Amino acid sequence: MATENKSKPNSHPNKINKKRKHYLPHNRPVKKGAHPLCPGVQGFFITCDGGREHQASHEAIDVIDSFFEEVVEGIESKVEKLKPSVNPLNKITKFSYSESSGSDDEGNDENKDAEDDGRGDGDELQKKNVDEPVIAVNIDSRDETGTQNEDDASFKKKTQEIKEKPEDHLNQEAKAVVPHVKKQCVRTGTDESRNGSSLKLEKKSVDQLIEAELAELGDKGKRRFSKLDPGCNGVVFIQMRKRDGDPSPKDIIQHMMTSLASTRKHMSRFLLRVLPIEITCYASDEEIRRAIKPLVDKYFPQETQTPLKFAVLYEARANTGIDRAKIIGAVAQSVPPPHKVDLGSPNLSIVVQIVKTVCLIGVAERYKELAKYNVRQLTSATT
Repeated sequence: MATENKSKPNSHPNKINKKRKHYLPHNRPVKKGAHPLCPGVQGFFITCDGGREHQASHEAIDVIDSFFEEVVEGIESKVEKLKPSVNPLNKITKFSYSESSGSDDEGNDENKDAEDDGRGDGDELQKKNVDEPVIAVNIDSRDETGTQNEDDASFKKKTQEIKEKPEDHLNQEAKAVVPHVKKQCVRTGTDESRNGSSLKLEKKSVDQLIEAELAELGDKGKRRFSKLDPGCNGVVFIQMRKRDGDPSPKDIIQHMMTSLASTRKHMSRFLLRVLPIEITCYASDEEIRRAIKPLVDKYFPQETQTPLKFAVLYEARANTGIDRAKIIGAVAQSVPPPHKVDLGSPNLSIVVQIVKTVCLIGVAERYKELAKYNVRQLTSATT
C-alpha cells in the first residue's frame, strides 16, 4: 500500500502564527504614575531591583522617616544642652482664705534677715546643744522630812540616762512641738465642676489634634515624604517637603549611612543606593548653571581659608541625546576657583542624575568610603 501523507493535527495552512513578544526591560512595562517627577522638588533618589519599585517606595518612606526622627531628636538634645541650667526657686503658696496667713508671712519676712545674719552662731549653738543637752526641771514643793534627798537621787539618775542617749531625748522634744494649725483647703462643688470641664476640654483638644494629624496624613499634598514616579524601571524618587527647622536631605542620608556602616543592621529588602537630591531642573547645561548656584554657595563658599576637593558623579537614564561632557563641565565650572577637582579623594561629591528630561543634583560626603551609598553593601557581612 502506498503511504498516505498525513498532516499534523495541530498544523493548519490558514493559521496565522502568533506575534513574537517584544521584551521590555525586566519584562515589565513602565507604568506612568499620577504624580510624575518634575523640576522644582527635592528629596531622595533611590535605586532598587527591577519590578520592585512599589515595595521599595513604601519601604524607603519608612526607613527615611525613622532616620529623620533620629536626626531631629539629636538636634533638639543639642539645643537643650546649650540652654543654661536654672535652679528652681522655693516659692511659698499663699491661700487668700486661710487663717493667719498674712501674719505668718509678715513674721517670716521680718525674721528672714535676722536668721541670715546669725546663721553661723546658730549652727555653733546647735552643735553644742547636741553634744551637751540642757535640761530644765521644775522642782515642786518638797517636804522637810527628807523627801528632797530622794528627788535629788531620781533627778541625777534621769540626767545620767539622758546624757547617755542625747539624740533620743532631742527627738522626743522635737516630736512634742506642735506646729501651728491652719485651715485646710477644701474643694467645693464649683471647683470640681471646673476641673471636670477643663478635663473635657483637654480631651477634646487631644481628639482634635489626632483628627488634624490624620487629615494631614490622608492629604498627600501635606505629607512630609511622598512618592513621585520618575518613569524608569529600577528607580524610585521620594519627595521631601522641607519645613522650617527640618534637616536637609544630605544630613538625613549622611546620618543614615554612617549609622548603617557602624551597626551593620539590615533595614531594607529592596533598596540599593540612596542619594540626597536638593535641586531638580531640566536637563540642559544652561538650566543646570542657573539652578546649581544656591547649592554651590551653600557647600562651596568663595571666601574660605580651607578649600575643598570635589568630584562630579554623572549618570543618565532614558536620555541619549544629552552630551555628558557638557553637563560635567557646566557643574565643575560653577564651583569657584579656591576649590579644586580631585577624583581620587574628594571631600564632597556632586551627584548628577539625569532621568529622561529631568536633572537631579545633590551633594554627598564620604561617597566612596560608604560604599557609594549602597545600603545592601553597607549592611552585608563581607564589607
